[in-house]
Amino acid sequence: MSVVEPAEALAPMLPRFGALLGLDLGTKTIGVALSDQLRTVASPQLTIRRTKFGKDAQTLIEFIAAREAVAIVLGLPRNMDGSEGPRAQSTRAFARNLAALTPLPIAFWDERLSTVAAERALIEADTSRAKRAERIDNIAASYILQGFLDRLRHLERSHG
Repeated sequence: MSVVEPAEALAPMLPRFGALLGLDLGTKTIGVALSDQLRTVASPQLTIRRTKFGKDAQTLIEFIAAREAVAIVLGLPRNMDGSEGPRAQSTRAFARNLAALTPLPIAFWDERLSTVAAERALIEADTSRAKRAERIDNIAASYILQGFLDRLRHLERSHG
């Protein structure tokens, strides 16, 4: 379908119910999270080891189909001053390429500090360093998706 900006523009495109997929795109992995059908909570799902775009996209598309997701929220790695660097450009390119393979709309969500928050949560849960490395990406994806879900809820209340 298409890439939607700003993220809030996705809200009127969504069906009343249906899970949203959250992605944290790293250079080596893709963290995947999924919301419930009512879009109240995001849950970490899996981490995909990146290989080639085609293979990574196929894994995502199969996951989307199995979970019947209705849209994708992709973390956009902005610099702390809000500007976009090479990682953001790479994420935008990934979104354009993925949009060509799926009918689902894709929205970007500012992911600043999502990995920091995920790391902090894992440390507080007394997760070992090895386990943290294994789980950090899908937990970061759930922070990204939860931020978007919270924004959706706020929009619904204010336009209620």
